[in-house]
Formats: sequence, C-alpha cells, structure tokens
Amino acid sequence: MPNSVAQNVRTFDTRPEATVAIESPLAYSYQRSKAPKPNSHGRKGLVVRERPLLGHLILRGGAIVLDEALREELGINLPGQPQGLVLDASGERSVQWLSPDEWLIIVPGGEEFELENRLRARLGDAHYSIVNVGGGQTVLELSGEKAREVLMKSVVYDVHPSHFPVGKGVTTVFAKATVIIRRPTEDRWELVVRRSFADYCYRWLLDAGEEYGIGVAK
Repeated sequence: MPNSVAQNVRTFDTRPEATVAIESPLAYSYQRSKAPKPNSHGRKGLVVRERPLLGHLILRGGAIVLDEALREELGINLPGQPQGLVLDASGERSVQWLSPDEWLIIVPGGEEFELENRLRARLGDAHYSIVNVGGGQTVLELSGEKAREVLMKSVVYDVHPSHFPVGKGVTTVFAKATVIIRRPTEDRWELVVRRSFADYCYRWLLDAGEEYGIGVAK
C-alpha cells in the first residue's frame, strides 16, 4: 500500500508552450541597475552572468537505486561524497549532493519535465521523491580573477582552493541570504539563489565587485 500511494502523483509541465513569453528573475533588475558591460572598466576583475530558466529538480531517496536510474537516464552518477558536484561531459547538466538523501539536479531549461517522467518510470515502486523547483531558483555565475575575492567578502564559508576545490558545492550564507555555492570549474563559481533573493544578491555583487571592475554579461 505505501508504494502505490507514493506513486499516485500528478505531474505537470511548467513550460507547456514554448511560445509563452517568460522573464528571468533579474529582468527588472537589469533595467534599473544600468549594469556595466564586461571589461567596460578596462580590467578583468569579475564578470557576473545569470543562467536563468534552467531546470531544477530535487531528488530524494536511496542512493543505490537513484544512482542507477540517474546513470541510465542522464549519463552521470550521483556524487561519491558529501558536498560533491558532478557534471556531464558538456558541463550543462549536473547533480549535487545536498544532504544524506537529497540531491539537486540542474539541466537545460525545457528538459526537466521529460527527465522527471523518465526517472519516475525507471524508479517504479522504489521509495523516492522528485520535486521541480526551477520556478523558485536561478543561477548566478561568477568568473574572472577576482571572483574568489568577492566571495570572500560575501560568504561565511571558506572558499580557499585548498578547502573548496573544483567539484564541491555547499549551502551557506551569502550576505544575508541562504544560497548554494558551487565550483564547477577552476575559473567559474555558481550561486544557486532563491528567486525572491535574486535581486538582492545581484545588487550585492554589483556593490562588492565595483572595486574590481565588475561587468555583467547577458
């Protein structure tokens, strides 16, 4: 009985029509901030870029069965250790370990509904949960030689390379907001931010990065 009840779930596509106009969480922020373009100050300090409207899924359940399903349907494994972050060969799809039985999957926008359905079919009667949280989150990408310095001014977590290597992600405090900070590559950082805090974090970055010649890429 528990299994049958758990799988009696109604799923829905949050983007049923590609023609419907949608805006990123920072659409209004761009209009009012007059954000500088990258390198407009003649320096290579910091570039911030929103990666909006991606597909975000929270996956929960037993690691063994979820690992097999994710490998079959997405081509990547669950991270092998806590706070681990794994990307596929293209770098566009990732899975991050959030807690002992919880992972965050991020895929290109529009793929999440199909992936959710494939995972549900693959997992069958296993005990698991899949929640689409893409409507409530966005990703801010930081790059440039001063990216880590700005993070040091903004987060309480130690972002020194010896403590925060490539392939790690943690939930921490950025200014006064809770974010997920990730390091997918050597020269790139990501902040997974709640939609309601996106403008606040963006404006904080503009202020904290001003001394380094921050630029905004769209």
